[in-house]
Amino acid sequence: MLKKFSVIVLTSILFSGCAHVQMESKEATTKAREFNPPTAGNSGLYIYRPSSLGASLKKDVWVDGKCIGETARKVFFYTEVEGNKEHELSTESEFSPNVISLFTEADKNYFVRQSIKVGVFVGGAKLEVVPEDEGKAEVKGLGLATPGNCSK
Repeated sequence: MLKKFSVIVLTSILFSGCAHVQMESKEATTKAREFNPPTAGNSGLYIYRPSSLGASLKKDVWVDGKCIGETARKVFFYTEVEGNKEHELSTESEFSPNVISLFTEADKNYFVRQSIKVGVFVGGAKLEVVPEDEGKAEVKGLGLATPGNCSK
């Protein structure tokens, strides 16, 4: 019984509280939420975390080995990458990075959702590409995080 209670308490601590990351201005957030086309020849990437699950956790996100930033609940990042090229997106997870590949066409925006999943010791994370309409709807309710701050 004590063991079961301890697991419940530890899980509650893990998934309660709120992690905070540095945020961009309201003006920058509003501009990013206009979903304008990226610079000619590039692709736009919106990487976001809409869920409150794992609110106390921050998870790094990288594109092609470059730190995009640490996610927290209800934040997004916007970055541009070279169009018509395959890109590697990764996020830290419980035991090793979770990696996906995404071929981006030039002059288009892409939406990648990060979700937190329950882990053995800490929460893991995964990335998934979502349709543009779904991504836009979710990003509209999020704040733009300041890029470039990763924990590792």
